[in-house]
Amino acid sequence: MAGPTPGAGEHDPVVRRTRVPNLHRDLMREVTGDHGGTGTIRVHRAFDRAHAPAGVAFVDLVVLPPGTSIGLHRHGDDQETYVILRGAGRMTLDGDTFDVVAGDVVVNRPYGEHGLANSGADDLHLLVFEIAPLGAPAPGPDAA
Repeated sequence: MAGPTPGAGEHDPVVRRTRVPNLHRDLMREVTGDHGGTGTIRVHRAFDRAHAPAGVAFVDLVVLPPGTSIGLHRHGDDQETYVILRGAGRMTLDGDTFDVVAGDVVVNRPYGEHGLANSGADDLHLLVFEIAPLGAPAPGPDAA
């Protein structure tokens, strides 16, 4: 006795995607002098709160080639977190400078000063996400 035939919306092992976007080939854009930094980095904003109500302001995937940097800068009352995915760099956080490597998670506090330079020989891959101000309502779907 044969099993039930998959219906609409159920997994069909025969259906295969022929093309999905590739982060490096299709989605990254070049940004020169980010926050006053050196050189040209590549960035893809994977999420932006302008398009959906949430406590997250944005999620960026960033690649800093060797010798490039995100310059020292401050945000308002949002909290921004850097997750080093690959590579090595020098992080400056509120006046302290230290080495970071893959796996490090750096929380940039509200109103704090921070910047990151790729100090290695390979690309530095970084996940950046910013949380909306604590206590502030998330923007609705009609927010500008």
